Amino acid sequence: MNKQNKIVVGISIGDLNGIGSEVVLKTLQDPRILDFFTPVIFASLEIMNFFKDHYQLECNLFGIDKLEAINHKKINVFNTWKESVAINFGLENSKIGSYAIKSLSASVAALKSNKIDVLVTAPINKSNIQSEDFNYPGHTDFLNRELEGESLMLMIKDSLRVGLLTDHVPVKDISKRITKELIEKKIRTIKDSLIKDFGIRKPKIAVLGINPHNGDHGVIGSEDDTLLRPVLQNLFNEGTLVYGPYAADSFFGSGNYESFDAIIASYHDQGLVPFKTLSFGRGVNYTAGLNKIRTSPDHGTAFDIAGKNIADNTSFKAALFNAIEIFKKREEYQLLSKNPLEISTQKRIFNKN
Repeated sequence: MNKQNKIVVGISIGDLNGIGSEVVLKTLQDPRILDFFTPVIFASLEIMNFFKDHYQLECNLFGIDKLEAINHKKINVFNTWKESVAINFGLENSKIGSYAIKSLSASVAALKSNKIDVLVTAPINKSNIQSEDFNYPGHTDFLNRELEGESLMLMIKDSLRVGLLTDHVPVKDISKRITKELIEKKIRTIKDSLIKDFGIRKPKIAVLGINPHNGDHGVIGSEDDTLLRPVLQNLFNEGTLVYGPYAADSFFGSGNYESFDAIIASYHDQGLVPFKTLSFGRGVNYTAGLNKIRTSPDHGTAFDIAGKNIADNTSFKAALFNAIEIFKKREEYQLLSKNPLEISTQKRIFNKN
């Protein structure tokens, strides 16, 4: 953390033709927000002033060319490019996609060099970002390459947390991707995150079945009985409080999810459909398992409403404050883990006084 004892939040601007700029500036327009953290937007001062004027928002933007020049009393804009950019709200454009990647690459580099403490990413368009230099399905896969650790997409809204065994994988390839090693790795990753990032000492984890009705004893598939159950049993025997597999079709509707600290779904839509049904527009996508913290809103570029000044910034704001809270929890965990005897002694002395 910086000398001002304020967390520095880096923000990648996402697709410039989408709603990213709108939800970012709407979140930052309240001047009181600068009491809690220092924002750094990775874009250009020219383009951010254009968006500020377009949406008629009052924001004290401060352009910088070096991250060492961050002003902790203003909304910093790190000039990631100098040239002017033509904006056509709602249109998919590969040139605009290249600016989204410039912003993402620069912000991740700053994150790796500790120039920023956490990263919040505005939505990108997965199609127009593809190039010879960037060939990833989305943020998570790129961050997994750039940062240390094993990434896991974890959708969060208060106590509801949904992780995935497989994320951006075609349905036809899901069963081939799910292996004993993958299941073990994902469960250990989410357990570790729950302890370090959310302060849950003994997390309870539920795992949803791979097939409908968990395969109905082999009638609709055997993977749940031959692969999933044995792995879960072994992990439980080792001390991990993991339960399942649960039939996915009734798990959320019955309220069963409320008994667990996290739920792991076998594939993307199995987990994200119920999650977004329960919390759409208020949820957060957190990339767990890495040595750095990144969050994003639970929605996409929303080209259909881009530029109309009607986008709701609730999810982006939640992503921003979740990143800060996770950063603080992780620092607290590291402190307690580093000097457990010293911390315990200090507590006893404090209690006596």
